[in-house]
Amino acid sequence: MSSLARPIASEVVCIWDHGMFRTERVNGFADAVRHVWRVEGVRGLWKGAGTSLLIGVPSSTSYILTYDHLLNVVLPPIYPHQPTLPLFAGIIARSAITSIASPLELIRTNLQSTPLSPQNPNTLRSVLTSVRALVNSRGLLSLWRGLGPTLWRDVPFSGIYWASYEAWKREFARHGRDGAWVAFICGAVSGTSAALLTSPFDVLKTRRQALIMTPSSSHVTSSIPFLLGIIRTEGASALFAGTMPRIAKIAPACGIMIACFEGIGRLLKHP
Repeated sequence: MSSLARPIASEVVCIWDHGMFRTERVNGFADAVRHVWRVEGVRGLWKGAGTSLLIGVPSSTSYILTYDHLLNVVLPPIYPHQPTLPLFAGIIARSAITSIASPLELIRTNLQSTPLSPQNPNTLRSVLTSVRALVNSRGLLSLWRGLGPTLWRDVPFSGIYWASYEAWKREFARHGRDGAWVAFICGAVSGTSAALLTSPFDVLKTRRQALIMTPSSSHVTSSIPFLLGIIRTEGASALFAGTMPRIAKIAPACGIMIACFEGIGRLLKHP
């Protein structure tokens, strides 16, 4: 075992078993899936999907429409360098939408984080109650705490993703290939590479936002010292914790999203 590996005791999965909420120790992503599947069945793997869709669909729709408008309408007259146009369109679109939707991301992160105790599971009602208490005690701007690490993750991811996607799509077009399946492959490959490169920022963002509404949040340092503290106490490998489940989610999600966008766009252009 690597000396940088984290102890198994620090990795837990939260499950709902016969009306009781409890945690179990797990060894990695696959083991966590097995634990949830064994106790809750396949439906347990989709718990919270409704809330995620409620938060994610408006944000993702606004993001991709903003990117498309920037790429095809706003930026070409003022920035004619075509190869890097998707990079800057992705960066600008993600910066704007992430800043606007940051409070929703805070709610989603706390819904998905491990609760303080098995007797008090995180629900939408409990998280919204915590958000109200946070606003009352620290002001409205506290909802944007953690925006910096989120931008560190999402903005580079967006730029890398779109630059890679458009490059792959041009390469397929040179060989006479197009269609929804091409969009899916280009999106999945681009999402995988972008997720790998931005994984440390995802760890940083998730840990900081999970700490915001805990008693220790007043002692959370700025991003760089926080990142260095993770490396010092847990090793550099901790910055890539959760990479496999993230890629397992992002690769098909990026492929499906862009394939649907391209396919529906073509249908709307040619009814």
